[in-house]
Amino acid sequence: MAVVGVGVFGRNHARVYKELEQQGDAIRLLGVVDPDVARADAVAREFACKAFGSVHQMLTTHSELQAASVVVPTVHHFAVAHELMAAGVDVLIEKPLAATLAEAKELVSIAAKHKRIAQVGHLERFNPAVRSTIPLLTRPMFFEVHRLSVFTPRSLDVDVVLDLMIHDLDIVLAFAKSPVKEVRAVGLPILSGKVDIANVRLELESGCVANFTASRVSTERVRKLRFFQPRQYISLDYGRQEVLVFTVGGNEGNVSASVPSVNAEISVSKPPVAAEEPLHAELKSFLQSVRDRSNPVVPLEDGRRALELALEIVAAIRHHSKKVGLAGMADVKK
Repeated sequence: MAVVGVGVFGRNHARVYKELEQQGDAIRLLGVVDPDVARADAVAREFACKAFGSVHQMLTTHSELQAASVVVPTVHHFAVAHELMAAGVDVLIEKPLAATLAEAKELVSIAAKHKRIAQVGHLERFNPAVRSTIPLLTRPMFFEVHRLSVFTPRSLDVDVVLDLMIHDLDIVLAFAKSPVKEVRAVGLPILSGKVDIANVRLELESGCVANFTASRVSTERVRKLRFFQPRQYISLDYGRQEVLVFTVGGNEGNVSASVPSVNAEISVSKPPVAAEEPLHAELKSFLQSVRDRSNPVVPLEDGRRALELALEIVAAIRHHSKKVGLAGMADVKK
């Protein structure tokens, strides 16, 4: 294994791979790659592996490399993942999959051409609360999603839609299983040159409606998804890894003991959730796909689909800004 790009999140990939190795998993963290050689050296020392200044340097030195996490800035995803897959290395590419839709489509083709296992790092798919919700899905018809974060200087190369909201776009597309019919969106740059806060309303072909709010300039951290389906309301807290199920007329199966309800006709239950760090679960799943040569939980096509929707939302934000005459917003880049 290797990790390419060891900023804050890339370092976490290296940490989890090393933890899995120390726990007896049949892997070896061979090295980390970063053009900031001092940073690569520091992370390599921390996790007892080798440091490289480039993918080329690593590949020409170590032909035994089998798989790698690509955690470089989004603009470099295509070049790095292409080089690795062409060299016969399986990849986990952090979200968003690529900087453009054309690059995302090309990565799908490259993975097929070289017969590589290629997974997208949509981390919330591996959140235990999300996994516990999947068996409860019947026909979701209305979603309300909030993802708020305090401002940090990371990921300012992309809009908040591609940085934060894309997690929830992926989850709603996976839950609702319906194409998008209409997009309405508004967003503003507050502390950066990109859109820092956005509100989006989607209508799906199934008739389902989804509202999203994403902000990286909040005073608090909120990561919640709520949805309604026939006779049920389900509330999912990503951070607390907790799910609450409100059901009209009796308890549903596959849930723990009921929670007190203020209405006798509505039962409130908590599905059992096995707590686990989502990144730990994601990387274990990726490694299993590499070993089995099986389809990953989040294939590149899912990443392409989420990126396409996110870019459509960014375009809708620009269109709205021009229409209402918000100074400078028409020039905000993708």
